[in-house]
Amino acid sequence: MKTLATLLVLVSATGAQAQTSEAILQRASTAYSAMRTVRAEFQQSITNPLTGTNAISRGVMLRKAPNLLSVNFTDPQGDRVVSDGKSVWVYLPSSAPNQVIRLPATGKSALAMVEPGELFLSSPATRYNMTSNANAIVAGRQSKVVSLVPKKPNGIFSRAKVWIDAEDYSVRQFEIVDANGLTRLVTITKLEPNAAVSPSEFKFTPPKNARILDSGSYPGG
Repeated sequence: MKTLATLLVLVSATGAQAQTSEAILQRASTAYSAMRTVRAEFQQSITNPLTGTNAISRGVMLRKAPNLLSVNFTDPQGDRVVSDGKSVWVYLPSSAPNQVIRLPATGKSALAMVEPGELFLSSPATRYNMTSNANAIVAGRQSKVVSLVPKKPNGIFSRAKVWIDAEDYSVRQFEIVDANGLTRLVTITKLEPNAAVSPSEFKFTPPKNARILDSGSYPGG
């Protein structure tokens, strides 16, 4: 027969488990908001089950609150995504040479596809059903894993996982899967909160003679 103390421990553990995922993402959101700037080196893997292909890329992401962002790919070199506060510029010469996509910096934009704070940490409890998974090691850091399913279709992913650092509650890795099974896994290999970032990093000048495509939404449009 279980003692009263044992029963109390079991009840307490059950309640803690039910709140774990929300508590983890709330602390991650708070930690993210406290970082005025971020420099993050990353590796990205995109797996397409329809074509059976897997593409690996690497780069550096720079962010300055509230809406400045620069993603510079080192592999493939030259690919860039830049938010200057007014527009989001998507320049991918490795796949679309001489073409630049310009999106609005407000509302649903490319930011949500490349910036984990924008994607997961803005009002997560109202946007996602969340469950906690086992802990894991990411880039040598102990992390807590949270699975997410959108409460309403968001046009970006049908399910996701986020690896949150167990010590500083930063996002260390995330994986999103869209309705077609396309899987994107991004691992932060080096993170520098509140790093010195030059304003020039958030400026983008389209290459001469490049075709500029304006769009009001992303993806699509």
